[in-house]
Amino acid sequence: MPAAMVVALSAGLLTTTAPTAHAAAGATLPFTSVEAESAATTGTKIGPDHTQGTLASEASGRQAVRLSAGQRVEFTVPRAANAVNLSYSVPDGQSGSLDVYVNGTKIAKTLPVTSKYSYIDTSWIPGAKTHHFFDDARLLLGQDVQQGDKVAFQATGTQVTVDVADFEQVGQAASQPAGSVSVTSKGADPSGNGDSTQAFRDAIAAAQGGVVWIPPGDYKLTSSLSGVQNVTLQGAGSWYSVVHTSRFIDQSSSSGGVHIKDFAVMGEVTERVDSNPDNFVNGALGPNSSVSGMWIQHMKVGLWLMGNNDNLVVENSRILDTTADGLNLNGNAHGVRVRGNFLRNQGDDSLAMWSLNGADSNSSFESNTISQPNLANGIAIYGGTDIAVRNNLVSDTNALGSGIAISNQKFLDPFSPLAGTITVDGNTLVRAGAMNPNWNHPMGALRVDSYDSAINATVNITNTTVTDSPYSAFEFVSGGGQGYPVRNVTVDGATVKNTGTVVVQAEAQGAATFRNVSATAVGVAGVYNCPYPASSGTFTLTDGGGNSGWSSTWSDCSTWPQPGQGNPDPDPGRNLAKGRPATATGSQDVYTPGKAVDGDANSYWESTNNAFPQSWTVDLGSSYAVRRLVLKLPPSSAWGARTQTITVLGSTDGSSYATVVGSAGYRFDPASGNTATVALPASTNLRYLRLSVSANTGWPAGQFSEVEAYLTS
Repeated sequence: MPAAMVVALSAGLLTTTAPTAHAAAGATLPFTSVEAESAATTGTKIGPDHTQGTLASEASGRQAVRLSAGQRVEFTVPRAANAVNLSYSVPDGQSGSLDVYVNGTKIAKTLPVTSKYSYIDTSWIPGAKTHHFFDDARLLLGQDVQQGDKVAFQATGTQVTVDVADFEQVGQAASQPAGSVSVTSKGADPSGNGDSTQAFRDAIAAAQGGVVWIPPGDYKLTSSLSGVQNVTLQGAGSWYSVVHTSRFIDQSSSSGGVHIKDFAVMGEVTERVDSNPDNFVNGALGPNSSVSGMWIQHMKVGLWLMGNNDNLVVENSRILDTTADGLNLNGNAHGVRVRGNFLRNQGDDSLAMWSLNGADSNSSFESNTISQPNLANGIAIYGGTDIAVRNNLVSDTNALGSGIAISNQKFLDPFSPLAGTITVDGNTLVRAGAMNPNWNHPMGALRVDSYDSAINATVNITNTTVTDSPYSAFEFVSGGGQGYPVRNVTVDGATVKNTGTVVVQAEAQGAATFRNVSATAVGVAGVYNCPYPASSGTFTLTDGGGNSGWSSTWSDCSTWPQPGQGNPDPDPGRNLAKGRPATATGSQDVYTPGKAVDGDANSYWESTNNAFPQSWTVDLGSSYAVRRLVLKLPPSSAWGARTQTITVLGSTDGSSYATVVGSAGYRFDPASGNTATVALPASTNLRYLRLSVSANTGWPAGQFSEVEAYLTS
C-alpha cells in the first residue's frame, strides 16, 4: 500500500487519511463510500440492529434507509466522480428501479434493482436463517460530479432499502495492447446476445504466451473455460469489458503463468449449491499466476482454489454478492498473496485459507477491506503453516462469524492444523463478532479456536484495533466442545473501544500473554474466564505490562454477560469454587478434578494412588478474600472415617504459590456429614486455591467430593 494513501472509517464515510506510525488497515480503494443513514432522506432509517435475520443486521453500519414510492435519499458527493455503485435491498420476489437525480435534475438513466440474487436459504448449515438480503447495482452517470454535488435516488413502485453508495471516478477505457488477440477477431459478440464461448477458447489457443484482449462490451459465455495456461486475459477496465457467466474458469490443473486483469465477470447465481462449480475460478490457475483489477459479482464463490496455485497474487479486485466464500485457498497453497481487494456481502467467509489435503503455507491476506459477510467470518484461517493476516479492515460480520478467525476447525480430513508462526498484525475490526445460535452465546471480533485439536502453533496478534464490537474483542474457545487447549498466544498492542460485553472471552483451557492492550467504554467487564467443559482446565492470562481499562472479571460463569448489562455483584454467601476450572497433579480413572466442583457431593476427585504428595487446584476467576473452605467426601456410610493431611496454598497469578494454612490433619466422618471446615487467615487474598494432600488414613490418595470456598468466616 502506498504510504501516502490509506483507508479508514469515519462517521458515515469510507475515506482517506494521513498515515500513522503503523500503516492503516484496509485496501486503497478507487471509490469513496457514503452511508445512507448519514445522507438526507425523506425515507425511514432502520437500525441499528445486530439480530440475525433482520435487514438492518446485514447493513453496513447496521443501519440503512427504507424508501417507499416517491421517497428519496440524497447523498452529498464526497469526491469527483462519474459513477456510483449502490448497495440496496428490495422485498423478496420484487424488482424495479430507482430514479436518479444529479443536483436536483433527473437524469435519463435509471438504476435497476432486484431481489433475484438475494434471500438465500442454506438449511444444511446449522444455525443459518434466510440471509443475503442486500445486493449491488452500478451506474455510469454520463456526467462528472464534483465534491459537494448532490446525487439522489428515488423509489418508484417498489420499496427499496438503501445501504451505502460508492462514488468513483472511472477513467477512460484502455486501448488494445499491441500484438494481442482480440476475442472479437475470433467471433465474440460484444452485444451480449450471441454465445462467445468458442471465440474465447479460440483466442486463448491463439495467444499462448501473449495477451487475449477483451474489448469494451458485454460477452455471454454458456460454459466454462479450461486448459487455460501461459496466457494473459485482459480487458479495457472493469466498467467497460464485461463477461456474463456463472462459471468462468473450471480446471483441476494448469502449468501456470495465467494473468487475468481489468474486466468484470457477472454471474447469475441465485442460490447456493455447493456441488456446483459456480465460481469465477474453480480449481487451479497454476503457479506464478495473478488476478488483478477485476470486478466479480453474483457468483457462488469468487475464487475456489485447489491444486497448484503457488505464488499466486490476487490484488486490487472487487468481489461482491457471492452466495458463499469470496476466496478460499482450499489446501496446498504456497506463497500466495491476496492483497488490496474489496469484498462485500459474502454468504460465507469472505477470505479463507483451508488446509485440506495439504497445508497452506507462507501465504497471506494483506490490506483487504471486507464488509458485511453475512454467514461466517471476514477472514478465516483453518489450519496451515506460517500464515500472515496483515493490515486488513473488516466490518459488520453477522451470524456464525468473527472479524478474524484463527482456527483448527477441520470440516473434513485430511486436515493440517495450525503450525509454525501465525502472524495477525495491524488489523482493524469494526462492529465485528456475532451471536452464534448453535452455541447460544457470542463470537468475538477476533477468535482463536481449538475447534478440533489443540492450538500449538505460535500465534502473534499485534497492533490490533477493535471498535464497536457488539460482544467481545478477543475470544479463545474450543468450538467443538471438546475442551482442546489454546496455547502460545501473544496479544501485543491493541486498542479496544466500546465493546458490548468484555475485552477477553476465554472459554478454553490454555494461556495467552497480553501486553499494551488498552480498552475504553467496556460494556460489562474486562474478562470472561470460564473454560468449557468446566473440568477441562484453566485459561491463564499473563499480564505482560502496559494494559489498561479491562482489569475486572465477570463474576458468574453460570450466566452470559449481555451487552451493557454491568457486572453483577457476587452473592457474598456464594460458593466461589462451584463450576470453576479445576486441575490436579493426577487422577485415578474417572475421578477427575472437576468432580470436586460440580455441586454433587456423591461424585469425587481421587488422585493417583500411592503417589503422595498430590495436589488439586481451582481457578476462582478473580482474586478474592476467601475466609473459609468446606471440604467434603461422599456422605454415604460406606465411606469409613479417615483423616487427610492437607496444606492450603494460594496464588494470584497461577505460577507463584504461598502457604495459606500449614499442613494439618482434617477428620472426615460420615457420622458428622463427612465434611471438614478450614478457616483462612484474615489477610488471605487468592485467585488460585491449591490443596496439597500428603496423607490419607482411609485410602492411599487425596480425595474430595466437593471443595467449597466462601467469603464469609
